[in-house]
Amino acid sequence: MRPGQILVAEHNGVFVIKMVGDVRLTLCISFDKFIDDMFAHPKFKAVLFDLSSAEAIDSTTLGLMAKISLLGEDKIDSYPVILSTCSSINRILDTMGFADIFTIVKDLKTPVQPTAALDSADDEDAMKDKVIEAHRYLMQLNDDNQQTFTDLVNMLENGQ
Repeated sequence: MRPGQILVAEHNGVFVIKMVGDVRLTLCISFDKFIDDMFAHPKFKAVLFDLSSAEAIDSTTLGLMAKISLLGEDKIDSYPVILSTCSSINRILDTMGFADIFTIVKDLKTPVQPTAALDSADDEDAMKDKVIEAHRYLMQLNDDNQQTFTDLVNMLENGQ
């Protein structure tokens, strides 16, 4: 598997987030900072996730995606779009309940060209905080996620 990358671009308030390769929690700190900056953008109006080049996405990244959707719904009363062509990723999105908080499509008429890549981080305490936050967002989506991630969140919060 290719190492993960998160590439981003913005045009007229529409933010494009392209995930490439094996996207893991080492990107969570810069991804979360990007999320804060995106929502602070004065022209923010939509988000498109392009997962067409993603090979795998961990639960922390999925939790931050859920955060974007839930916060975006509050801010602009609209859900982000996910472009996903991989059947295994589509199964994960379905299992996590993403169809309830995203518009998921299998193709776009116009290609997406992100302009910048987010950095990896190695601050373990900051990553742990982001892992907890991301999984709390996933737990909000449905009872299955609540059951699946409760032990993980409790373990991380208790420093085990």
